[in-house]
Amino acid sequence: MEANPKFSNLPKSFWATVKSVSQKVGYTVRGKGIVKIPTLKEIEKAFIDLNLDKNKIINNNQATHLAKSLIDYYSYRANVLNNYVEPRLMDATRAEKEFNSLYQSFSPSCPIPMNKQKGEKKAPAFLTAIINMLIESNCEDLECDYDPRQLTTITANGVPLRTLSRRVDGAFPGIVNPKAIWEIKEYYYTTTFGSRVADGVYETLLDGMELEELYEHENIKVLHYLMIDAHYTWWVCGKSYLCRIIDMIHMGYVHEVLFGYEVIERLPGIVKGWVEAEKQ
Repeated sequence: MEANPKFSNLPKSFWATVKSVSQKVGYTVRGKGIVKIPTLKEIEKAFIDLNLDKNKIINNNQATHLAKSLIDYYSYRANVLNNYVEPRLMDATRAEKEFNSLYQSFSPSCPIPMNKQKGEKKAPAFLTAIINMLIESNCEDLECDYDPRQLTTITANGVPLRTLSRRVDGAFPGIVNPKAIWEIKEYYYTTTFGSRVADGVYETLLDGMELEELYEHENIKVLHYLMIDAHYTWWVCGKSYLCRIIDMIHMGYVHEVLFGYEVIERLPGIVKGWVEAEKQ
């Protein structure tokens, strides 16, 4: 999914408020397993508890523009996560079924990496393999780096203009001057939401900040994608991080996030867009 234009280009102070209030009132409805929509009173109380100016939320017994904007966004975030994202997050069984179907259809020559599990759980890295197959089948034989082993570099006049701090999981058409880069976070066999999973969110944020600086100062746009899956990890254990990912999309730090089965729905069209841009 891409950002909702209604919530794009909002000031960073708005997103600071979104995160501060979310942290204070909580991200989920206890006992119901869904993402929460804070009420006006809860937002006001959060401001009071955080020693902020509650008049910025309720003034003359009326909800302020900021308060209305916050509730509007929280409602959107909860609705998209509860009703759009959650049904698309797959478990290992569903992901394996989709992988097998695509593998039989495409007979791919792209890399099909294995996961890092042992014993009965050792298998293809289903989401990564699905992504690779869908890219290969739609990129019209153009080059693609499915496993970059070096840092992303943007060059100009024969020298590096920017070099990102981290290695990414894929780049089109290559890791030097890419049109698009992506990160993949699949955690089908993870039983808790640990620091390694959380770090995946922050890594994408760092990449996004560096790409934002590149665009602001050099007017060079690199499309930045995050693709994630594992229903238990992200939905059962990590709803607060899903909320932060939706925030991150609207802050402009990632062009689009694909959640689970959404990779199959959206990625072919995305890749065709890369191909058209590359041919121009």
